Amino acid sequence: MPRVRFGAFLAPHHPVGEHPTLQIQRDLDFVAHLDRLGYDELWCGEHHSGGWETIASPEMFLAAAGQITQRIKLGTGVVSLPYHHPFNVAQRIVQLDHMTRGRAIFGTGPGALPSDAHTLGIEPIVQRDRQDEALGVIIRLLRGEPRFSYESEWFTLRDAQLQILPLQENIEMACASSLSPSGMQLAGKYGIGALSIASTSSQGLQALPTQWSFAEESAAKHGQTVDRKNWRVLVSWHIAESKKQAQEEALVGLQKWHNDYNVHVLGRPGATRVEDPWKLMEQTAGGGAEGAGTAVIGTPDELIASIRNLQQVTGGFGTVLGFAHDWANPEATARSWDLVARYVIPEVNGMITTVADSAEFLHGHQKELMAKAGAAVMAKIQGNEKAAEAMKITMQQAAARVQGGEWRPAPPQEMAGEPEKKG
Repeated sequence: MPRVRFGAFLAPHHPVGEHPTLQIQRDLDFVAHLDRLGYDELWCGEHHSGGWETIASPEMFLAAAGQITQRIKLGTGVVSLPYHHPFNVAQRIVQLDHMTRGRAIFGTGPGALPSDAHTLGIEPIVQRDRQDEALGVIIRLLRGEPRFSYESEWFTLRDAQLQILPLQENIEMACASSLSPSGMQLAGKYGIGALSIASTSSQGLQALPTQWSFAEESAAKHGQTVDRKNWRVLVSWHIAESKKQAQEEALVGLQKWHNDYNVHVLGRPGATRVEDPWKLMEQTAGGGAEGAGTAVIGTPDELIASIRNLQQVTGGFGTVLGFAHDWANPEATARSWDLVARYVIPEVNGMITTVADSAEFLHGHQKELMAKAGAAVMAKIQGNEKAAEAMKITMQQAAARVQGGEWRPAPPQEMAGEPEKKG
């Protein structure tokens, strides 16, 4: 199986009350932490209202992140295309790609928060069509097409061409997809990647098995191709050394995120307050490895099983994106991502299979291998008169310690495969 990439999706989701400057700095520290741990990607979004999601310009944030990281790819997750003139979006993405030395990924969406669209005077009914229209124009610009003009009811281009193209020859792109098929259909229409961001809900998880078919059908209709390796699926987790520890660390923060943000601020359809935090924990993570819950709050082994189950259910995808949240405090959160990097990523990708095989091979052949090694050592000792005399003294001292009840290592005779002489 091809290796699965791992990354993080930073909306961000921060409870109201913390100093905004320190929040942004903490998010930058988080990206640097992921880079050190070897994660493949970091995505952050664009939001302008609601209080919890405080990054208004993913391009600005990712440009700063690019200065303190070395290898992690940096994706806009997402730029809300109906909010911007397409030419300006293309210009910013080009600059981001150069400032990050070719590590930018261009992710787009129609705009997630109704309050953002309301502020800008954009009717929700037109958002997805405008995303489609803008994306088609931006792709032409990023690919360096000759100058062209374009008239739309909401933007105009005259003799448009980018003066600088992306550093990457073919900058990677992706469309956000939630419950409706539109995001996947756009990915198929333009032959680009997809970003499934609704899998933090039970409805989103249930929709995943059919989501990829929308992309394939759309690609076939428009003469394009899509590849599952470019499909990214959002997964929620908090990991600790034990399930009890993980649940206790995430208990209060999970309840605050659900009650204060999903219910009070957003008013998500079907979301209701849950006063008992342990009841909410069971609703959110009760499914464990079987995938019935919407998150894994437990051990690395549980997350490994959950990801493998998700691969089987969906038919396979290219990248797991962990949903970044404040369910636990910053220290426990950093340790959670550390545990995933140390244990989950290598196990899912078969990186330690040969390491374990090497250990078991030695275990299965330890007697014969140690015997040969011991015999080789003894041969050299016996071939040197001074060394042989020193060994005799060493063995006498060892025998004395054994009589005194002290522990001693196996004598050379045993290492060489010879029976130990008594007396």
